[in-house]
Amino acid sequence: MNLTISGHHLEVTPALREYVLTKLDRVTRHFDQVVDVTVLLTVEKQKEKERRQKAEVNLHVKGKDIFVETSHEDLYAAIDQLMDKLDRQVCRHKDRVQDHHHTSLKREAEAWDVTQ
Repeated sequence: MNLTISGHHLEVTPALREYVLTKLDRVTRHFDQVVDVTVLLTVEKQKEKERRQKAEVNLHVKGKDIFVETSHEDLYAAIDQLMDKLDRQVCRHKDRVQDHHHTSLKREAEAWDVTQ
């Protein structure tokens, strides 16, 4: 898995990097076929009093790219919300990829009649 963590108008400290890595462990625990992860942490400079902290991730898995972004007043809260959204999307993708095709009851009954 290739991981890139970068900051825009922000220096990515080792504490931020470690926090993102611990949160990404939850996603990779659910789905281990992650090829590439790009995390971008941004501080938006606005004229208002509050500065918006924005976190976005682009996750590449086999056959699909998943993009999630969130913004919050606190960067750590933005990362938490980001990983919650990403986890839901990865679980949904995993459910779609898994094979849910089962044989019908009619065919099982026919196979049961033939064997007896």
